[in-house]
Amino acid sequence: MRTTPGDYRSWLRAHPFIGDLILAVVLTAGSSALILLTSPEMLARWQDVPHLDLRPSDAFNVLLSALCTLPVALRRPWPFVLLVLTGIPQWVLDALSYNSGFSEIAGLVLLYTVAAYRGLALSLAGLAICAAQYGISVAIGAGPLSWTDHLVVAVVIMLCWVSGRSVRLRRAYMAELVHRADRLERAREADTRAARAEERSRIARELHDVVAHHVSVMTVQASAARKMLDSNPDVARDALTAIEEMGRTAMAEMRNIVGVLRTDGPAERGPQPGMSDLPTLVEQMREAGLRTQLWIEGEHRGLPPGVDLAAYRLVQEALTNSLRHAGPAARAWVTVRQEQNELTVHVEDDGRGAAAELGRATGTGHGLVGIRERVALYGGVLRIGPRNGGGFEVRARFPLKDRP
Repeated sequence: MRTTPGDYRSWLRAHPFIGDLILAVVLTAGSSALILLTSPEMLARWQDVPHLDLRPSDAFNVLLSALCTLPVALRRPWPFVLLVLTGIPQWVLDALSYNSGFSEIAGLVLLYTVAAYRGLALSLAGLAICAAQYGISVAIGAGPLSWTDHLVVAVVIMLCWVSGRSVRLRRAYMAELVHRADRLERAREADTRAARAEERSRIARELHDVVAHHVSVMTVQASAARKMLDSNPDVARDALTAIEEMGRTAMAEMRNIVGVLRTDGPAERGPQPGMSDLPTLVEQMREAGLRTQLWIEGEHRGLPPGVDLAAYRLVQEALTNSLRHAGPAARAWVTVRQEQNELTVHVEDDGRGAAAELGRATGTGHGLVGIRERVALYGGVLRIGPRNGGGFEVRARFPLKDRP
């Protein structure tokens, strides 16, 4: 497998001690070579000065220089401590007038590390210690320095400290960006889960309303067909035809609702029912045996789609409950009044089936819970309970804020 320079950099970032050890070895080797291979006269020519009062190089000189450069290998765990400790061999080098090699560079590396990996207070302390070490080295050193030399050293020290602080601030900024991105991703996932849960709840309500209504009507029609099968086959045939049509309608509505969950192709979508379909709904209830009357009052303007569907499902659920519980001789009335800022839907029956009415009054069915959720979703007011004079009623008021 081919290895690229980026692979080496990634490996060194994953193993920082190896990189620091290599840096320490390079500094130590270069410093030792500089000390052993250069004479004071050669250094004087490089620095363009007449003479340098330096002691000849020996093994002790190399050892002191190595004590300044080798600690760079441990610069990440203890940068501040090493910055303080390496000042001691550096002072000895200056006091004995030895060639210091690259020991000053090692001190600058440790200062940069303190600024890049420690807090502001400790990095300022490291800057002060580095400046103090330089001042002590100048005081005990042999050769005098000009003010330009001091200025250059001060600029270099400040550049190392500022570079370290910049790296630390950039690292903190990138970490905050990553943390913020993680938070946004978690928030997006939570919003997605909430939206999915809400959509599943909406689909469950729609399926309940569709299945409960159509199955209730089909059950009543089947019961009538069974009773009239021998005595009046024509009536039984009409009831079976109504059951067939009701089943097809139920399948079509459920296909439209559940179609959005399909992932293998485009969903088969159709318009959701609304208040304009109330006459058809009332006619179905009449065919099922519930004598139903419908009044539509007030304005005849378009409704917001959500309110339109919620009001229709409310009437559907209320009439379905009347068909199932109100008794064979019950009558139902549906009143819809649309005003400028409000839609009122009132469904009531005379509830001749007293025992069933007591069961409905508990209001624990999923249909009634679904009605409450729909009305509450659009800021409406709902009343479900016994009707004055006997029977049962469902009354809801929807505020109309956004008119199409």
